[in-house]
Amino acid sequence: MSVLLTGGFVLALVAGTAVRLWLGWRQKAAVQARRDEVPEPFRGQVTLAEHQKAADYTVARVQLASLETLVDACLVLALTLGGVIAYLDGAWRTLGLGSLWTGAAVVASVLLLTGLVGVPFSLWHTFRLEVRFGFNRTTPGLYLLDRLKGLVLALLIGGPLLIGALALMRWGGRWWWVAAWLAWLAVSVTLAWAWPAFIAPLFNRFAPLADPALKAGIEALVERCGFTSKGVFVVDGSRRSAHGNAYFTGVGRNKRIVFFDTLLENLEPTEIEAVLAHELGHFHLKHVRQRLWVSAAGSLLGLAFLAWLARQPWFYGALGVPRPSPQAALLLFLIVLPVFTYFLTPLGAAWSRRHERAADEFAAQRASAARLAAALVKLYRDNSTTLTPDRVHSAFYDSHPPALTRIAHLRRLAAQPA
Repeated sequence: MSVLLTGGFVLALVAGTAVRLWLGWRQKAAVQARRDEVPEPFRGQVTLAEHQKAADYTVARVQLASLETLVDACLVLALTLGGVIAYLDGAWRTLGLGSLWTGAAVVASVLLLTGLVGVPFSLWHTFRLEVRFGFNRTTPGLYLLDRLKGLVLALLIGGPLLIGALALMRWGGRWWWVAAWLAWLAVSVTLAWAWPAFIAPLFNRFAPLADPALKAGIEALVERCGFTSKGVFVVDGSRRSAHGNAYFTGVGRNKRIVFFDTLLENLEPTEIEAVLAHELGHFHLKHVRQRLWVSAAGSLLGLAFLAWLARQPWFYGALGVPRPSPQAALLLFLIVLPVFTYFLTPLGAAWSRRHERAADEFAAQRASAARLAAALVKLYRDNSTTLTPDRVHSAFYDSHPPALTRIAHLRRLAAQPA
């Protein structure tokens, strides 16, 4: 069994890395081949220079992602079969901190190591790639402050969760995973409730929407769709990036409608309402609830599988850790599982695209298909989103329908009799 797992793991890692690189190559080739001609449905709304910028931006991101894919694969091999986890586990044991604190230190060390490996890519993306294409507005000081805040939150929230999980794995008995799942549900719901009012404001400034006419239109749309919220807010996204976005956040009575200030600068009021109607469609059609249920069921199955694997001696030895322990089981599971589940990515992407199409249709009924299409074209243009992705790459990864497909569908809806 040990040899089978080792071979399967290496094969899946190599195959997954090869597929990632192949899909990236396809995306680059498709975008570059159609770089010098704006697709017909977008002519007059997107200039050739804007289309070429989007193509170059896409290619640059794919190139960076391909390099990161290779580094990640090497890191996964080093942590497991390369013996890094085993080395860190042995090193921390020599300090005599006790089983629980030793386990927490080992997990924290591996997470810190993986985070440090990702720092150069984050810096390059923020201060080279995004600067090159005119999107970055983050200063080095703000970048560092964001990272420090994230680290503090990880320690305050993730630290107790990690210690609790290791304690349950060590002393919680055969059914520890059920208690861990219930705790995960409680924490997830609490964070979803607390995020808009207490956590997000640590990183951004949120101000009530000042435009009275736009606010009235949005409130009328929200009421028409049968929703309630704590208000409409504008977030200072322009402090970090020129990209625009909008979202609906929170649970229960603590829900907020949030617009990036960069979005409000570029869209007309009716277009903003259409974008919001799309977001409300996800709630009305219970897409958010469905995702929560699937996430909860997946977490339950994952924890049950982890509990079984943690009792199998061959699981550790097959992945480069000779000494079984809760921390080793947790780390190996978190590192190795994505290697195998990567091949399920197209299923999740297809489900997401189906939800996006349904939300577009909801927005067409409650607001305007034509205005949503106009808003999306502006967002594609302003965010330098490629209009000509590779169809295989798009089918494998994209959570939204390709631009041509999506706009064509909305224009068909707009042409239908009311």
